[in-house]
Amino acid sequence: MVRREQGGVWVTLKETIAATADEVLECMSTPEGLTRWLSVGAEFEPRAGGRLSLAWDREFSHVLETTIAEYDLSQGKVSWLWYPAPLEDWTVKLEFIVDRNVETGAKVIVRLGPFAETTDQLLAAADAAESWRWYLCNLRSVLESKHDMRALRPL
Repeated sequence: MVRREQGGVWVTLKETIAATADEVLECMSTPEGLTRWLSVGAEFEPRAGGRLSLAWDREFSHVLETTIAEYDLSQGKVSWLWYPAPLEDWTVKLEFIVDRNVETGAKVIVRLGPFAETTDQLLAAADAAESWRWYLCNLRSVLESKHDMRALRPL
């Protein structure tokens, strides 16, 4: 879903995963969890203002360095700054919200924004939505069936 909100345009993706909320949050808040579905390597300082490093290759030569914006596992929230346009230096907030009150698993909400209503930023929002939909599906695949789709579509 794409919506105008105060401050700009936000992209929201939702998925219910047949896993506990704690399992899902671990995948978003620990180096071991992040490497199960997102990056090849990770370093994570579990606090607001902490550093997050995501490595896209085993040699740690292609690394995204960013800052954790929110870290409140008791509320099911982790967020960090994200670079939706790799060749640009502007960021948006990438939020992961995990609803613990779902009987069939954990409801995961991924939000990115705010994006300015310019052509370049709206195109970056569309691209980010497509990428994060794939990664959210991979998270579900890893947790539900123990199958990492990155083996078929490598980083």
